[in-house]
Amino acid sequence: MSRRTINLNDRLRDYILSVSLREPEVLRRLRKETASYENAEMQISPEQGQLMGFLVRLIGAKRTLDVGVFTGYSALCVALALPADGRVVACDVSETWTAVARRYWREAGIENKIDLVLAPATETLKALLEEGRIGSFDLAFIDADKKSYDDYYEYSLRLIRSGGLIMIDNVLRSGAVADSAADDEGTRVIRSLNRKIHADPRVEIALLPVGDGLTLALKK
Repeated sequence: MSRRTINLNDRLRDYILSVSLREPEVLRRLRKETASYENAEMQISPEQGQLMGFLVRLIGAKRTLDVGVFTGYSALCVALALPADGRVVACDVSETWTAVARRYWREAGIENKIDLVLAPATETLKALLEEGRIGSFDLAFIDADKKSYDDYYEYSLRLIRSGGLIMIDNVLRSGAVADSAADDEGTRVIRSLNRKIHADPRVEIALLPVGDGLTLALKK
């Protein structure tokens, strides 16, 4: 028994992955290619991707949102876990990075499950609301520009159904949220959102020390 979460060194993390990670080859290759790019730190960890797919299956999700695509790993993890008629609305502004994503989605045979919208995500989410899609999604994953996180959270709350799940990435900011000397805009925004969600009666929450911190907010 332990009263606190165990610290993970590289050896223990490698062991955990060796007995738990079931990463399809296409995901492994996408992760390897992404690691060669200068913005590789934007890539989620494989264990987080597997957790996301697990949660998709657990809640029986069919309609999901992916806010912040990068090279498409998170959207691919979710799409692989969705049923044949499942759909992901993927929001990003970069044609360059999403071109990599499209290539792997196509190879994985799930490109037809993903609707990629190249526009600011706030515009895309607002348009979905205006189309009458309130409460029509089962799950949302937020992993984009930090200054808009609160907007993404509020839009997602309106778009997902009761019992749906919002997953928010980077909520620990490599530990900066707990460092009083860290005062950059992104960290301030995340601290504020963490406090807001903690007190938000609209959701049940759990903050997991997975990757760079992952908040799970279950809409009541």
